[in-house]
Amino acid sequence: MSPTPPMIDCEDIAQHPDFRALLSIEGIAVDLRYATPDNFVSRNIYGGLDCSWLRREAADALAQAAQWLARHRPGYRIVVLDALRPQRVQELLWAELAGTPLTLYLANPARGSIHSWGMAVDVSLLDPQGREVDMGAAFDEMSLISHTDHEAEHLALGLLRHEHLIERGWLRAAMRQAGFQTISTEWWHFDFGDREAVRRDLPRVL
Repeated sequence: MSPTPPMIDCEDIAQHPDFRALLSIEGIAVDLRYATPDNFVSRNIYGGLDCSWLRREAADALAQAAQWLARHRPGYRIVVLDALRPQRVQELLWAELAGTPLTLYLANPARGSIHSWGMAVDVSLLDPQGREVDMGAAFDEMSLISHTDHEAEHLALGLLRHEHLIERGWLRAAMRQAGFQTISTEWWHFDFGDREAVRRDLPRVL
C-alpha cells in the first residue's frame, strides 16, 4: 500500500508547481463566496487565506470549459464561486452544520472534500451583461430544488422553469465536455478526476 502523500499548507500554494491561479484563466470570472459574508454562514470563512487556486489539471480543464462556452454561447462566462477549500475550512463548515440534516451537502472532513485537493470547483454562469443567471436555486441553497436528479419533477410541479433547466444544461455541457463530473445534490458543484484516486494519490491542502 503506497504511503499517503504529504499535506500542503494553503499558505504555500502560491509557490507550488502543481497549482494554478484562477486569475490566470482567461474568460472566467471569480467571486469566491466564502471569502465574503455572502454565503450560508454569513461571514468570511477564508479569513486571510488565498483560496483562488486549483490543481493545474483541474484549472486547465476549467479553461477548456470557458473556451467551449465562449464558442458555443458568445457573451456568457463561467463564474467561480468556490475552488480550493482547505481542510481547515472544511472542518469549520462541517462544525456549522453538525447535528443537522444539512451535512448531506458537505463532505465529512474526516474523509475529505475534493475541494481540499484543489480538484473540485463550484460554478455558475454570467450573462452578457455580467449578471449571474437564474438557475432556479441559489448557490449553496441546501434543499431539493438544488438537486440535479429532481429536476424533471420540479419542472412538472412548477418549482423550476424551462429556462432554469436550459441554463443548468449549458453549465453542465461546458463542464462535462472538459472532463468534469457532476454530483446529484448541487447543480453548481463539479469534480475533476476519479474521486477515489484523488483522495488516495494527491496531497490534501490544509
